[in-house]
Amino acid sequence: MRYKKIGEILISEGVILPSQLEEAINIQRKEGGKLGDILIRLNYLSEEQLVIALGKQLGIPYVTSSSEILKPQTEQNLEELIPYDFAIKNICVPLSRTISSLTVAMFDPTDLILLDNLRKMAGCDINPIIAPRTVILKTIEDFYGKSKMLKSAIEETYKTGSSEGIEVKEVGEELSLDKLVAKAEEAPVIKLVDLIIRQAIEESASDIHIEPQRDKLVLRYRIDGVLYEIPPPPLSLHLALVSRIKILSRMDIAEKRLPQDGGFMVKIGGRLIDLRVSTMPTIYGEKVVLRILDKSRVPLDLAQLGFLPQELEMIKKGLSSSYGLVLLTGPTGSGKTTTLYSALNHLKTSKKNIMTVEDPVEYRLDGVNQVQVRSDIGLTFAQALRSFLRQDPDIILVGEVRDLETAEICMRASLTGHLVLSTLHTNDAASAIVRLVDIGIPNYLVASSLRLIIAQRLVRKLCPSCKEAYEPKAREFSGIKINSEAIFRAKGCESCNFIGYKGRSLIAEIILVDEEIRELIYNKASLFEILGAAKTKGTLSLLESGIKKVEEGTTSMEEVLSVAFK
Repeated sequence: MRYKKIGEILISEGVILPSQLEEAINIQRKEGGKLGDILIRLNYLSEEQLVIALGKQLGIPYVTSSSEILKPQTEQNLEELIPYDFAIKNICVPLSRTISSLTVAMFDPTDLILLDNLRKMAGCDINPIIAPRTVILKTIEDFYGKSKMLKSAIEETYKTGSSEGIEVKEVGEELSLDKLVAKAEEAPVIKLVDLIIRQAIEESASDIHIEPQRDKLVLRYRIDGVLYEIPPPPLSLHLALVSRIKILSRMDIAEKRLPQDGGFMVKIGGRLIDLRVSTMPTIYGEKVVLRILDKSRVPLDLAQLGFLPQELEMIKKGLSSSYGLVLLTGPTGSGKTTTLYSALNHLKTSKKNIMTVEDPVEYRLDGVNQVQVRSDIGLTFAQALRSFLRQDPDIILVGEVRDLETAEICMRASLTGHLVLSTLHTNDAASAIVRLVDIGIPNYLVASSLRLIIAQRLVRKLCPSCKEAYEPKAREFSGIKINSEAIFRAKGCESCNFIGYKGRSLIAEIILVDEEIRELIYNKASLFEILGAAKTKGTLSLLESGIKKVEEGTTSMEEVLSVAFK
């Protein structure tokens, strides 16, 4: 059987045209290099298409970003066999090992020097698997951990005696309370908690998860909305770590059967950062989640959040009303609270009395009277709102409309000379109207009170250091019109930890309620009719807002499609 060349395979599969192959071969003759890389550079071929073609040509297994996720074995010490620096430099990652072979994912299985080096390092045969560069780089970062610094610091801590005196207990057995407090106050444990928090803040993480499992402790950071595993301390330190965090958060260190909430502040680099702490009893022990609230990293300025100019104009017009209801909608983690605080900053003056009721208070704002909900003593949203109306407020912020009672008081306040801002959990802006009616608010009250509805989602921003331009194929995003010949996609570099994204922006659907839309709500018009009227006044859907971000190079189309329909 004749050996097929890679170009022949790509043409026979209909991936490239003969003329494109000829152009790439001419460039290869002049400049050298690999044919596949040249085709990718010319935007005639994607990495995944090359991976599939190479797999067929060489008879080697292959994976794509959509078909499989590479999962290296965690108990075989593969990270010691193939060090992180070697893996990053050569775009390869070990997956599993047997007595006679090592399975390695790589982008270029024809690199004989790399295969020979791997063979020498492993002392056995190499079984290659082909995968795109982005998939391999993501796997490397997940497997070796987002922070080598934390891992080395933990190891250094243990060398100085952090594990001395810490007893390894059987499942279900615990240290006495006195010993637990003593261990939590030991210098190594204090240093370790400090390192975990400090590294999370430096990585711009929003949350830290400490999770006990049957035979290990899992440590994860949420960065730009995605959880990443970090090299964890040993399971034997779990009780001491949790106790240290409880002491800092002023929780009951002896209570392990019930969930607890608390918090504390840390000072790093001259700035104060709030940490909100939650514990939850699981079958293997208490899980701890620390929410990092770093106001200095979140610009509480409407102009800096990422709204398009036309969207910003609609928001400012809606907020200019002296009374009425402003609603933000979207799932948990979509940035609603940040937008609300930014709106308050926009409205805040010494001539206005601003009051908020929140659960919990996420950021402390100067010049704003903030109240924390305390359901255990009867201080609910509804109870606080009743008292607010006797405090001569101009602007009221309600953390969330959860029930009919809270919704009714919000409506009453918005119709009696107060501007009320709050949130709802709906998929889009128009659905907020239906949700209010479903809660039990009559249509005429909804129509009279609503001034502005903002539905939003957060999208990851492409790393400016490595994002690459490409021309999308006609069939790639079928049915979606993009008014740009070239758009950008994620690549990955050292600046973004080889993820391809760095930071977040938002996409939004905004309805400014004017007389026409108010009349449609009053007459119980369908969402389709309301949205149709809003679109004639400049309202963009979440997808349309996202496409604008793609066209300006802020994010990728894949990222927009992954969040626009959530």
